[in-house]
Parts: sequence; structure tokens; C-alpha cells
Amino acid sequence: MTSLVSRIDRACYPEFMRNWDDQLFRERILLHLRPDATVLDLGAGAGIVEQMNFRGLARSVCGVDLDPRVVGNPMLDEGRVANADGIPYEDGRFDVVFSDNVLEHLDEPLRVFREVERVLKPGGVFLFKTPNKWHYMPTIARLTPHGFHQYVNRLRGRAEVDTFPTRYRANCLADVARLAADSGLLVERLDRIEGRPEYLRMMWPTYLVGLAYERLVNSNEVFAPLRILLIGCLRKQLGRSSSASSEEGQ
Repeated sequence: MTSLVSRIDRACYPEFMRNWDDQLFRERILLHLRPDATVLDLGAGAGIVEQMNFRGLARSVCGVDLDPRVVGNPMLDEGRVANADGIPYEDGRFDVVFSDNVLEHLDEPLRVFREVERVLKPGGVFLFKTPNKWHYMPTIARLTPHGFHQYVNRLRGRAEVDTFPTRYRANCLADVARLAADSGLLVERLDRIEGRPEYLRMMWPTYLVGLAYERLVNSNEVFAPLRILLIGCLRKQLGRSSSASSEEGQ
């Protein structure tokens, strides 16, 4: 069974490695990093995704997460336990804020977007990668209990402790555009991407279904709303002060 999956890998996705989506996101983040940059990993967790390690590539890399393991995250210069809607840093602190697979978990995304805008320096960027809610995987996730999500991720080799409840309230182009406008951020780039069908690679029959789906949604831009990844870059306006944005959030 595994050999057939490997044969499909080699034949159809030879350029795709494990965590290819995180590698793609890493490359987007690196475009905005400078040696003197201050960076915030929003939802840094325990540091289990090696592609999100930017320590040493910027002046400082801080992290925030509700998971207490963030304090010992080896990818951070400093980790703090906090909710994303109450970032424990001062106004205008960061050049770059990024979040990898976090937006889908937010109960009140507008509060989070406003907090991100507050802690960004004018001209700073907010980069994120999150599932597009109209793809089949988030659609199934919205219709099934959390225990099922843990089971599927266990089959994929992900620990149950790292499988968190999902909301999908900031997970399509329209959602992001609205949240950006309401928080004073400018949409600089939003991409919807479908690559190797990771959620259907568990066995070759499902893999073939995923392969057919991938080929379909990449065949024409009309199918772009059905692609799995939503990767975005939002920017804080140059003339916008953090104090003004804080007042709007009250």
C-alpha cells in the first residue's frame, strides 16, 4: 500500500517534500525579513514546524500562544503565554507578524486582526497561511466533531495534543478582505493554492481521488475558490498610528 503511494508521489509530485506548504510559506516570510527586523510568531506553540524557525535571521523573534509550551519554544528569543486577541506587546513593536495555520482557530478574528495592526510598525506586514474554508477538507471539518479531526491527524502522524478546535471565521478571500478593512490593514497579496493532496495520501485509492481533484482545481482560475491554501500578506498603512487603531478597537 505504501509503495503505491510512493509511486504516485514520484510520478505526479516529484518536487513536493514533507511540509511543502510550510516551506512555501517560509519563502514568503523570508521576502520580508531583514537582519534588523523585529518579528512576532502569532500562535508559535511548542515550535514543532522547523520551517517556521527564523531565529538568527532577524534582530529578535518573539512568540505568543495559549499553549504554555511556547515559553520553551527553541525557535524564539522570547515566548509569552497569551491569547491572540490580547497580544502582550506595546504598540508599533514589530516589523513582521506571521501566523502559520492559526486563523482557522480564531473565535473573534476581528479582535485579533486589530491587535496585529496595533503591534505592527507603520508599513509592517502581517503574513498568514491558513486553510481555505471552501476546500473539501475544511468543509468536512465544519461538519464533523473534534474527535474525528484528532483521529484523521493521528493517521497522518500528528499528535492529538497538537490538533486544536477549528472555527473557519477568517478563511476565504471575502472574510480576509472584510477583516482587513475593518482593522485598518491593506490587502497586498492573497493567493489560493492547491498542491499535493496531503489529507488523501493515507492510501492509494484516496490519493487518486485527491490527484483528480488537484488537477481539476488547478486547471482553471474559476476553480480557485476550491483550493486548499490561503496565503496572504496584509500591510499596515504608513501614515497610520497605533494609538489611532487602538481607539478604533475600543
